Amino acid sequence: MQEKVLMKGNEAIGEAAIASGCRYYFGYPITPQTELAEYMAKRMAEVDGVFIQAESEIAAINMVYGAAGAGARTMTSSSSPGISLKQEGISYIAGAELPCVLVNIVRGGPGLGSIQPSQSDYFQATKGGGHGDYRNIVIAPNSVQELVDYTVLAFDLADQYRNPVLLLGDGALGQMMEPAVLPDKSEIFHAKPWAACGLRGRDKPNIINSLYLDPGQLEQHNIRLQQKYQTISASEVRYEEYLTGDADLIIVAYGITSRIARSAIEKARDSGYRVGMLRPITLWPFPTHVINQLASRVKSFLTLELSAGQMVEDVRLAVNGLKPVRFYGRMGGMIPTTQEIYEQILNSFNHEEGLSDE
Repeated sequence: MQEKVLMKGNEAIGEAAIASGCRYYFGYPITPQTELAEYMAKRMAEVDGVFIQAESEIAAINMVYGAAGAGARTMTSSSSPGISLKQEGISYIAGAELPCVLVNIVRGGPGLGSIQPSQSDYFQATKGGGHGDYRNIVIAPNSVQELVDYTVLAFDLADQYRNPVLLLGDGALGQMMEPAVLPDKSEIFHAKPWAACGLRGRDKPNIINSLYLDPGQLEQHNIRLQQKYQTISASEVRYEEYLTGDADLIIVAYGITSRIARSAIEKARDSGYRVGMLRPITLWPFPTHVINQLASRVKSFLTLELSAGQMVEDVRLAVNGLKPVRFYGRMGGMIPTTQEIYEQILNSFNHEEGLSDE
């Protein structure tokens, strides 16, 4: 059995990134992800890597652009307002098809908001955030172990698809300490013949660019990007089902909210209510097809978020009117208790006819 270590979520991401071969980290401190930048400042020097605290978030993301263009595994991290500042660079990176890992440990918003946990960056993460028709792969872990595992996966997917991958967590996830098994050194290697790393072995230089002044060329570039996104949509959907087999009510929740929901489901099950959960692990691509299939046999959905209701829009699209979809959310860093979610489950059973309470 592999040894477990007790680590804070932010620091676990850093260690997993190093195991994945990341040797170039560029960032800027902002709570509640500052521990990740601090950890990388210490560890990069120990593994012969490069750590730069950039003069701004904009500078940091453009350093990521440069390192990714040279073929390196690279990462940046921030929290909500900082990710907003990085959006232009993320759009450029997506347009140039460069692989990198982005980490957003979300705080309450909008604006400077608070440093408390939140899930209010769902739209920003899954709908693009920056300009142009592009997509980031978005992964939402719900434990320190998953932060480790999905950081490793994020680097692999980024290289496989030459695409930015965003790890989306909330402040509670970044700050909590849990035991986790750290990965061994990654042995997955993706050749990068496209990288702008010199002319060795080639007659012509590689060019990394997202500028196409000819509208026809730009349209063809966009068509190819969309074909890549369709491949990702078909191949990389990840989710977890919990007690959905006999459920009348399906809770849809991700990240830290899914852990609170799980406790509430167990409490409801003890009281005779048939409740299950669908947890999206990839927020893009979203498990639309799975939710639509569940809608054919369950009676109702309840979406839980630490926001005013963002993912619920994707849930409603997936359900496509087949069944009622209710929403419950807390904002500004407020986290619902198990009892609070349990009461929302009871409300759902009271509102929807035909739901079992046996």
